[in-house]
Amino acid sequence: MEFDGEDLSRKALSERLPPGEPHVFRGCDLTETDLWGASLGGAVFEACVLDQTDFRRADLDGAVFTGGGGMRVRFNDADLIDAAFTDVDLSSAQFAGALLTDASFTGCRMIGASLTASRGTGFRLSRSNLTLANLGGCSLRGELVEGVRFDDADLSGCDFTGATFSDCRFIGTRLLGTTFAKADLRGADLGQPDDAKLRAFAGAVINQTQANAILAARGITVL
Repeated sequence: MEFDGEDLSRKALSERLPPGEPHVFRGCDLTETDLWGASLGGAVFEACVLDQTDFRRADLDGAVFTGGGGMRVRFNDADLIDAAFTDVDLSSAQFAGALLTDASFTGCRMIGASLTASRGTGFRLSRSNLTLANLGGCSLRGELVEGVRFDDADLSGCDFTGATFSDCRFIGTRLLGTTFAKADLRGADLGQPDDAKLRAFAGAVINQTQANAILAARGITVL
């Protein structure tokens, strides 16, 4: 089914969408729309308003979201394997329990988003703003993470083993129990190098400038 520019706000659509066929939403208003448990595998969402849209327990495997977005979208317990989000506003979005294996977030605004307790073997982040986001316990092992702001985000318990961070920021980031073993942090802004961060960065690779900043913060001058 195709929906073009329709006002679908506050409607219950789950029963209206026949399974087994592609669904396309272009420029639709999906504010508070009920898509709980909907069969939306491979669906396309282009420039849609997604304020408080309910995708809980929906099948969104391979779905494509481009542009648009909104506050507090709910993806709790949804299947999002291979889903792709590009230039979408996902501020305060909820992904608890969602299956995110190989999902990708590119150019997204994810301020205050919660991905803690999400499931899967990892997802991809690029050119996105995750300020104040909660990724507690997530795994990005071996991933290339480019242009991502983790300012004041909670990355407690995350596994970044072997990941490479390019043009990323960790200012005010919470890193309790976070693992960066063999991670490449040479292209990242590490923020204030306090003791908690240094414990988390154990085993990571940093550059000389970063090392000098860490030592200088402890009153040690490198000549």
